[in-house]
Amino acid sequence: MSQLPAIPVRDVRDGGPVRHAIEAEEVGRALRDDCLSWLPPAIRRAMPMLDAVTRRWLMRSHSPYIHEISAISSALGFSGIWFLNGSYQWGCTARARDDDAPWLVRTLDWPFPGLGRHVEVARMAGSAGEFYSATWPGFVGVLTGMAPGRFAASINQAPMWRRTRQPWLRPVDMMANAASTWAVRHIPPDQLLRRVFETAPDFATARQLLETTPIARPVIYTLAGREAGERCVIERTIDGFNTRIEDTGAANDWLERRKGWEGRIGADVIFTCSHDEAGANSHARHATLISWEAPFVGTFEWVLAPVLNRYTRMAIEACAAHGILRVVGYESVSGFEMPQPVTQMREIRALDLAA
Repeated sequence: MSQLPAIPVRDVRDGGPVRHAIEAEEVGRALRDDCLSWLPPAIRRAMPMLDAVTRRWLMRSHSPYIHEISAISSALGFSGIWFLNGSYQWGCTARARDDDAPWLVRTLDWPFPGLGRHVEVARMAGSAGEFYSATWPGFVGVLTGMAPGRFAASINQAPMWRRTRQPWLRPVDMMANAASTWAVRHIPPDQLLRRVFETAPDFATARQLLETTPIARPVIYTLAGREAGERCVIERTIDGFNTRIEDTGAANDWLERRKGWEGRIGADVIFTCSHDEAGANSHARHATLISWEAPFVGTFEWVLAPVLNRYTRMAIEACAAHGILRVVGYESVSGFEMPQPVTQMREIRALDLAA
């Protein structure tokens, strides 16, 4: 493990994601190339068009960071920046749990290669204080973060709204949902989470903002504060929410399954996985992580199948009370059925840094 590369920590409290992207331009380009290598050639050739479509939608949304995306795109000079920032479709499994203090653990799953290899930790700041985001050069939102002394939070992709039931019609529903999103002008969920890290002074304020701010797409937020009992899962639709304070684990389906919604599945089974199988996969990951009782100590032994799956790209442990953030990148490795760590474990002890 010690021979693996270390995850960089970038201090971008002054300059934010724009400075991050400029300082790490080579990493951003390598990430873009790795991600595009997974896509069919026709989609890779269409990336400038996809950028233009995404840019137009984000310009119409209530995104407070549109100027940053524009500046990053101009500074880096290659396509894919707008598309990256308009696509929050990340699958994952998360849990908030009280130990000596509230802890948040999560895996991030997505088919794009390179996300684990090129992950970085950005040290950022807003009016409410500093926070740390596990992110990539060129990305302006927050998918997983920890604000020392305030809270930690992460995003899970919500289930998909299905108008049909047949597996082979799933892409039709995906396109219909994308068309529906085009008409919505609310803030993207990952950008809302960043704004909450910048402005919310405590767990209660963060929870209220994540529950009530209209968003562009359904999402699942997992939130852990600094005091015992400060933990919840917020299942969000565009303008509604359901908050859980007991079973505070989440995957990619509502805990109480609802008619018309379908748990997210891997791209490799999009045409074959049945509706019931899709929900079962998500609930199995949720149940596995919820059943883990050992402490979170940085060994990441809790990253086991099915929480660990062929699309796992990152695993994270975070505790705002202790100011701890731990991150490991994962990728598919030849000779192994499941992804393996491709970085050293990076541990941030933010309270020690502040002292």
